[in-house]
Amino acid sequence: MAYKPGDIVIAPFSHTDLTEGKNRPILLLASLPNYIGDWLACMITSQLHHYTDGLDVVLSESDADFHSSSLKTSSLIRVTRLMVIAEDQMVGAIGEISPVRYEQVKLNLIGWLSLLSKG
Repeated sequence: MAYKPGDIVIAPFSHTDLTEGKNRPILLLASLPNYIGDWLACMITSQLHHYTDGLDVVLSESDADFHSSSLKTSSLIRVTRLMVIAEDQMVGAIGEISPVRYEQVKLNLIGWLSLLSKG
């Protein structure tokens, strides 16, 4: 399947202690250069209480692009919960976010990374 940035796919997301996680929705951010089929992605969760202002992006059921995401409920795109995943580990695409929301996710990630270089 041909994936693109902004697609929401189902894939296993490991816990930070490297124990096996469960299949969950993730947002594809970018394919990795020189690694065909590998993607940088971030976690999507319905646990809205994990929201971090200025970093995470909320996708609410009332948003215009919620239907195209195929998510079941309002969800949080966790910009700092990143992973690299091979396409063959993805179960499949379920939807996508709007180009405007994708740009916001990228801007939040860039902003966070630029703060790290100052610390």
